[in-house]
Amino acid sequence: MRSFTYERAASPAEAIAAAARVQGAKFIAGGTNLLDLMKLEIETPTHLIDVNGLAFDTIEATPDGGLRIGALVRNTDLAADERVRRDYPLLTRALVAGASAQLRNKATTAGNLLQRTRCPYFYDTGQPCNKRRPGSGCSAIGGFTRNHAILGASEACIATHPSDMAVAMRALDATVETLRPNGTARSIPIAEFYRLPDDAPDKETVLAPGELISAVTLPKPIGGRQIYRKVRDRASYAFALVSIGAIVQKDGSGRIAVGGVAHKPWRVEAAEAALPRGAMAVTPQLLAGANPTPQNAFKLRLVERTLGAILSEARG
Repeated sequence: MRSFTYERAASPAEAIAAAARVQGAKFIAGGTNLLDLMKLEIETPTHLIDVNGLAFDTIEATPDGGLRIGALVRNTDLAADERVRRDYPLLTRALVAGASAQLRNKATTAGNLLQRTRCPYFYDTGQPCNKRRPGSGCSAIGGFTRNHAILGASEACIATHPSDMAVAMRALDATVETLRPNGTARSIPIAEFYRLPDDAPDKETVLAPGELISAVTLPKPIGGRQIYRKVRDRASYAFALVSIGAIVQKDGSGRIAVGGVAHKPWRVEAAEAALPRGAMAVTPQLLAGANPTPQNAFKLRLVERTLGAILSEARG
């Protein structure tokens, strides 16, 4: 067993100061992913900073008609919020599609965004993995790749991001609000929040060490038919082979974000102009540059068929 120290932060400033003071410190809230990784010694923090006491657990209207979702709002509460169900039903549907009710009761908004890949080679500490130990190699390349990325991957990593909520947030153009170690705040568009693996797959977001997520904001609702469809190997408690979050307007225009295919929620805004013409018109640009393996090439067709089903449903 690896020893570590623990403290409960009473304020954001105290939490950030603790992260700066102790090398190898980690923030913890619900812990639904971090604790599992600690048990497997994939994550080995020297110090845990409990942020559950911070005032980040509310959902508030913004002056422009959107919503500001505190980083500590539990997934269950977010999915059930009347304003979210009415104005952002895509987010509710994505949250309900993820994990189990017990996990959603504990998991937080920030933690959901920051959960790490479910690549089996990442979880197997007996296998080389550039996410766990940079420079050690990627066991997935040349291995079993059915669930792995077909877009945005690199020679260092072909893992996918597991979050359903992040896919909805990408389609909704959310913004991640943070507090930095120097005491300043910043707002990061969700489109810029995640990094592709390139040659440093251990760096998954643009967050600096010790930077704390305080909230996620949603812009004013844009209406439309909002659908989240998740294709997986079993009906529940499984990660997506392919998932699509879509917002479709009456004229056929809209937005789409895809999960299960890349290191981050995949969205190509330029491809969305073809939505009124159907899925076959969208997918060539949406999936441009795809580099599947023989085991996961089916995802190309699966994205097209899933999007086609969504557009048929949206048009009634």
